[in-house]
Amino acid sequence: MKFIKNHLMFILPLMAILLGIEFYLVFDRTTDSYEKKLKEGYTMLVVTKKPVTLSQLKALNGHIASLQPIKRAPIVSEVAKGVGAESKKEILAALPYFYNVGLDSYLDTQVLDRIKQDLTKEHTIKRVETFGSSYSSAYRLFSLIKFLLKVFIGFMGIVSLLLIIKQMEIWKYAHKERMQVMEIFGAPLMLRSGVLFKIAIIDAFIATLLTSGVFFYVKYIWAPKSGIDLMVQKQDALFRTADMGVLIGAALLLVIIAVYAVVVSSKGVRE
Repeated sequence: MKFIKNHLMFILPLMAILLGIEFYLVFDRTTDSYEKKLKEGYTMLVVTKKPVTLSQLKALNGHIASLQPIKRAPIVSEVAKGVGAESKKEILAALPYFYNVGLDSYLDTQVLDRIKQDLTKEHTIKRVETFGSSYSSAYRLFSLIKFLLKVFIGFMGIVSLLLIIKQMEIWKYAHKERMQVMEIFGAPLMLRSGVLFKIAIIDAFIATLLTSGVFFYVKYIWAPKSGIDLMVQKQDALFRTADMGVLIGAALLLVIIAVYAVVVSSKGVRE
C-alpha cells in the first residue's frame, strides 16, 4: 500500500502538469479555428470616391487580404423609391463606392487603427469604418481568456513540480544506503542516481499513458455524447497522436529536472 501511495504522490502531480499542457494544446487548436472564423467574419468598410483594386489597398497596408465591392444599385433603389430613372442614374453617379475589406489575421485594435490611418492617407478614400467598439470587446475578451489560462497552467505547473521534487527527495532517502555505497566506490553522479532516474522515468510513462487515456475518453466517448456542438464539431482537435510525443517529452524533461534538483542540491547522500 505504501509503495502504491509513494508512486501516486509522484504520478498525480506529474499528471496535473501533463493535463495542463494537453489542455492548452487542445485550447490552442480550437481557438485557432475560432480566430480564423473571427478573421474571416470581420471586414472593414471602406468608402472611396472612385473604384479601387486589391493591389492598390495592399500597397497602402500589407494586412489587407481581400476586397469585395458592395453593389450600389440596391442602395439607390432603397433610398430613391418613387424617383424617376434619370434621377436614379444621377444619384448612382454621385454615390461613392463601398467595399468590404478583409484582413490577413486577427489583429490587435492598435493595428486596426494603423491600417485605418494608412488607408485614409489616400486621397481617393473618403472614409474607413473599423467597427472598433465591437471588435475591441471581442478581441480583449479573447486575449484575457488566453492569458488567464496560461497563468493558471503556469501556477499549477510550478506547484506540481515542487510536489514532484518533494517526492523525489523521499525516494532519495529510501535508497540512501545504496547510493552511499556507490559514492564510496567512486561512482559518478549519474550512475548512483540511476535508481531515481529509473523509477521516475517509469512513472513518467505511466503518467503520460493515463493522461492520454483521459483525453482519448473525452474525444471518442464523452464528446460524441455530450451534446455540446463545439465538442462534436472540433472532436479531431481534442486529442492527436502527436500529442503523446509532446507529453512524454515534457514528462521526461520534468523528471530529469526533479532528479537533478534533488541530487545536486544535496551535494552527496551522506548524512
